[in-house]
Amino acid sequence: MIPTSILRVWFFGLLSFILIGAGIYCGHEWYRRSWSYDFARQRSYFNPHLGFNYPTFFLAVAVVLLLWMSIGGLIVRALFGLLTKAKGSAGGKTPFRHSSEEGIVSRLGRPDGSDLHVECYGPEGAPVIVLTHGWGADRTEWNYLKRDLAGRFRLIVWDLPGLGRSTQPTNHDYRLENLASDLQAVLALAGDQPAILLGHSIGGMITLTFCGLFPQELGTRVGGIALIQTTYTNPVRTTTFAGLLTALESPLIIPLLHLTIWLAPLVWLMNQLSYLNGSSHLSSKGSGFAGSETWEQVEHVTRLGVKAWPAVLARGMFGMLRYDATATLKTMMVPTLVMAGDHDPVCKPEASRRMRYDIACSDLAMLKPAKHMGLIEHHQHFARHVSQFALTCLSHEPHRLREVKPTPD
Repeated sequence: MIPTSILRVWFFGLLSFILIGAGIYCGHEWYRRSWSYDFARQRSYFNPHLGFNYPTFFLAVAVVLLLWMSIGGLIVRALFGLLTKAKGSAGGKTPFRHSSEEGIVSRLGRPDGSDLHVECYGPEGAPVIVLTHGWGADRTEWNYLKRDLAGRFRLIVWDLPGLGRSTQPTNHDYRLENLASDLQAVLALAGDQPAILLGHSIGGMITLTFCGLFPQELGTRVGGIALIQTTYTNPVRTTTFAGLLTALESPLIIPLLHLTIWLAPLVWLMNQLSYLNGSSHLSSKGSGFAGSETWEQVEHVTRLGVKAWPAVLARGMFGMLRYDATATLKTMMVPTLVMAGDHDPVCKPEASRRMRYDIACSDLAMLKPAKHMGLIEHHQHFARHVSQFALTCLSHEPHRLREVKPTPD
């Protein structure tokens, strides 16, 4: 999620309330119109006339709307399952399940009062990769990568503050500088050997902020950087319809973020209603997947989005609005993998091309066709890219530099 996602949260949430209200209104109209008056007995009586008439029309609309609001999500998930079952079987797709390997769990207390949940997978002494998930998700975003790489790498996954099993900071400060300091604390669990820092979406923003704050770590404790479907500046500037959304940032997006914090319980209820009626599934599929996903992948990503506390999401989005790592790009002198989705509407591939252009020792990999959750939809290709990059960085082999820099789009 990036700050513009708050528009979808409120749109689908308010739509859910409107549909419930319309259903209640139609039910009331049916009930009101179903009463008749017996002049002989001088009393009214309830006498619904089911058929091709206005009362029956109101009843039908009320039933459809209220059923949609209560079980629409089940219908959408069933349709996703039917549409993707054959496609998943033919394409070798595997379910989005937890790795069977048990991880070593650590809790890191932080000066801001947060308590970070960290898990380590894979053999000790293996090359280390520290994984930072996207906003609104948690460590389970890496389920596929844990299954595919944990036998050959030491994977350190963690929940960002306020998400998953990590607690919120008591000062509610979600500036990316603070999250980068949290990443430094997690990196310490790698010990003396250098590690790869890999971040998706806000995870990549946190990683770039880390590079700017702690340049002395690059080349010593950090052997390489992987920036997955992320951006180098305020993500409102590098998303679809960036011009319009930038113009709406101050008059609409920022007020909605404040409103989300103040009315967090109400927004949480809106999110649950959106999940029940299936609109959140459609939203997740539209922004995250390009057509080769399984229904389990859509369901998992959707559940993560509605599970997170809205005030936490809004505060993290405020942090992204103040983010800019443009100056950091040209100072990074460690091998860097930049990965983009060719149809990503959240962090457009042009942002990845700009990062590849500015970072001296970098390569660009493109997931095709892919939107913002391409790392899940194309998890096998993603794991292969990460594995090859990590082995190259941590085996002390020289990393291939680009001979000619392309002109950024």
